[in-house]
Amino acid sequence: MPDRVVIGFLGTTIDSGSGPSRWEKWRPTVSVCQQDDLLVRRLELLIQPSSRKLANIVVEDVKTVSPETEVVVRELEMEAPWDFEEVFEKLYGFARDYEFDTEREEYLIHITPGTHVAQICLFLLTESRHFPAKLLQTSPGRGEPVPGTYSIVDLDLSRYDRIASRFADEKLDALSFLKSGIETRNARFNQLIDRIEQVAIHSREPLLLTGPTGAGKSRLARRIHELKKARHQVEGEFVEVNCATIRGEGAMSTLFGHVKGSFTGAMRDRPGLLRAAHRGILFLDEIGELGLDEQAMLLRAIEEKVFFPHGSDREVKSDFLLIAGTNRDLAAMVRAGRFRDDLLARINVWTFQLPGLAERPEDIEPNLEFELEQFTRKTGTRVTFNREARERFLRFATSREAAWSSNFRDLAGAVTRMATLARGGRISTELVDEETDRLRALWRGTAPEAESPLLRIMTAEQLAELDPFDRVQLEHVVEVVRRSKSLSDAGRSLFAASRRKKASVNDADRIRKYLARFGLEWTAL
Repeated sequence: MPDRVVIGFLGTTIDSGSGPSRWEKWRPTVSVCQQDDLLVRRLELLIQPSSRKLANIVVEDVKTVSPETEVVVRELEMEAPWDFEEVFEKLYGFARDYEFDTEREEYLIHITPGTHVAQICLFLLTESRHFPAKLLQTSPGRGEPVPGTYSIVDLDLSRYDRIASRFADEKLDALSFLKSGIETRNARFNQLIDRIEQVAIHSREPLLLTGPTGAGKSRLARRIHELKKARHQVEGEFVEVNCATIRGEGAMSTLFGHVKGSFTGAMRDRPGLLRAAHRGILFLDEIGELGLDEQAMLLRAIEEKVFFPHGSDREVKSDFLLIAGTNRDLAAMVRAGRFRDDLLARINVWTFQLPGLAERPEDIEPNLEFELEQFTRKTGTRVTFNREARERFLRFATSREAAWSSNFRDLAGAVTRMATLARGGRISTELVDEETDRLRALWRGTAPEAESPLLRIMTAEQLAELDPFDRVQLEHVVEVVRRSKSLSDAGRSLFAASRRKKASVNDADRIRKYLARFGLEWTAL
């Protein structure tokens, strides 16, 4: 058995006593060495220099009750024993310099004597393994006060089955909560949610959720807020804004607020969404759509928790946590000069790529059940598939034919349509065939868009605003520019006929102006 070493403070009051009557009093430091089943080979007694006289008495008394115990007195001079920073620093230095020999010795940290501050510091340094030890607690007995009782506490919680089981159950509950109770089967997605749960609970840094439209970024952000609120880590609201829907002064006003009269139509003060998210979570979906001015103000608000409302010269504060979402390549946007590199660096501390539904075919079945339950909650009507219809829909949904281009929005829409039309609350094979035909037609219509090179540099909403004529022409120009070494090289291909009729040409400028019509730049391509 390794030798047992006890480390603890001398209690200037609780260990005191100088006359014969002291032996009738319970003194924790002496009582440790009076325990029949606790042989202490060495007692490391931490004292203040002013307590040397009392320490000498305790040392002699320990030798009397336990001749086998070596007592080593170590002075820790502290000007303010109740100052947490000073006490922790002294004990941290002691632990750092102490030569622990865990193979030959077992260490117990005696936390009964000493100030409350000293006890807390000893606990923290033991829990962090700066002291490779267990905790030792002593107390007077119920009858005779001497020698009292003791207990040993191992802070390795994994050794306590019930505690470890409780933590494991709590973690599973948190993971299930983030997944809205859906028993997902995709290993990659489950690992992703496990990591998000760790970060959500232990970090206050911004989170960046990336992935295709409809992959569940908004729902996940809301669940993170609810999880943190249940853990008392936030107390404010969940505030969500789609940055693609706000522009210019409207964006400034929506996010940062404005003062009355700051622009035409500003009839009253507006607090803005950043202030609404104070002590809560602000979810900025499609953050890549923010203008550069809004990005600059947002960066300062994240770092310093202060900003100026539009038209105001007085700062306001908001201590919010940020979750950002995007389906864009923000690094490419930085290279194109359309997104600030310092803002990306700030929100890119924790980045999580959510896979699309088509990448998680094994999760379609549990999500199908979830959508049916959602329909029941909304309508009060319970709807199910008959067996053949269910198998037929899942066969289609997990096949390569199923594009799921809008991800969970497509699935939710399909379930809503089938459930609404189901007679007697049963979805038939005829309804499944009707719905799968509809989805095929939908995806055939969006298939060219999915393959379009413009999707790498424009949103689906921006593409939808283009006339087919402009879109076809722009796609061709982008393809030529991408495979060319320079704008001039691209111009020689695109204007091969017309440039021969001109005395001087400026193909690069011509292409640059054409791309600018669509908000694009050469560097983005």
